[in-house]
Amino acid sequence: MLEWQSIFVPALPLLEGAVRGTVMFFALLALMRIAGQRESGGLGVTDVLIIVLVAEAAAPALYTQDSTLTDSLIVIVTIVFWSVAVDAISYRLPVFSHLVKARPKPLIRDGQLCRRTMHREFLSREEVESQLRLHGIQDMSRVQQAYLEPNGMISVLTRDGEGNAPVEKPEAL
Repeated sequence: MLEWQSIFVPALPLLEGAVRGTVMFFALLALMRIAGQRESGGLGVTDVLIIVLVAEAAAPALYTQDSTLTDSLIVIVTIVFWSVAVDAISYRLPVFSHLVKARPKPLIRDGQLCRRTMHREFLSREEVESQLRLHGIQDMSRVQQAYLEPNGMISVLTRDGEGNAPVEKPEAL
C-alpha cells in the first residue's frame, strides 16, 4: 500500500530546503569559477552547475533516501530560481556579472602566446597550436588575437581581420 504522506509531505522545513539549495548553488558556482573554464566543453559553467545540482537534488527523492519528492522539488526550484536570478542580476548590473560570469581570456595577442592564461588554464603550446590548425592556421604570427571563450572553445581573429571557423570533421561514408 502506498503511503502518500511519505511521498509528498516534506521531511524538512521549507526554509531549510531553500537554504540548502541556496548554499549549494553559490558554493558550487564559486568552485566552478575557481576551477577555470577549460574543461567545461560546449556548455557554459552555469549550465554544468545547474545540471549537477538538479541531478543531486533529485536523486534522494528518486531513491527514497530520507527525502520526499516535495523536499527535492523545493531544493530544485530554489536552484533554478537562483540560476535565473543570477542571470537577471548580472544582465542589469555589469559589476555583478564580472563576479559570477566567465569572460573570454586572451591566449594570443599579436602573434605571441599569453603564457599567464596558458599557465592558469593548464594549456600547453602544442594544444594551442592544435586549436589553431583546426581553425586552418599554420603560422601563429598570422593571429592578431585568440581567446579561450567561457564555453571552453577557442576563438581566433587573424591579422586580416577575419575570424576563422573551425574545420568540421568530414562525415564517414
